[in-house]
Amino acid sequence: MRRRHLIPALAGLAAPAAAQSLTVTVWRDPGCGCCGGWIRHLRSEGFSVQDHTVPDLTPHRARLGTPDGLLSCHAARIAGFGLEGHVPVLAIRRLLAERPAGVLGLAVPGMPVGSPGMEVPRRDAEPYDVMAWRADGSSMAWMRMRGTRLA
Repeated sequence: MRRRHLIPALAGLAAPAAAQSLTVTVWRDPGCGCCGGWIRHLRSEGFSVQDHTVPDLTPHRARLGTPDGLLSCHAARIAGFGLEGHVPVLAIRRLLAERPAGVLGLAVPGMPVGSPGMEVPRRDAEPYDVMAWRADGSSMAWMRMRGTRLA
């Protein structure tokens, strides 16, 4: 989808999700500070969050079907979809609105500077891709972001 078509399509997704009673279930390491920043991002956009600190994320990622090449620092689930890493709310809302066939979840591999929870004072956000993954382990670029906005 070209950017000129994507922006109008996303315009209706920018409103707070408070009207949606969606819960994001998060699994994270107890010592992860940036995970808390991502959770605050979700809550500030109206999502309810169940936060679970766990010693090992492996079983949760296996249940979600997260490919090894897309891992970051925390895993989550919303409405049957998996989430991995610092996925911005804009991408989550698009996923929930479109519900593309075959897509199991979204990931932001690594920990890009400026992604939700990875903000660094006096440092510009770097562009990054939100990746969508499928059951066969393949993935594709879903959205190009800079911070919490389209790049």
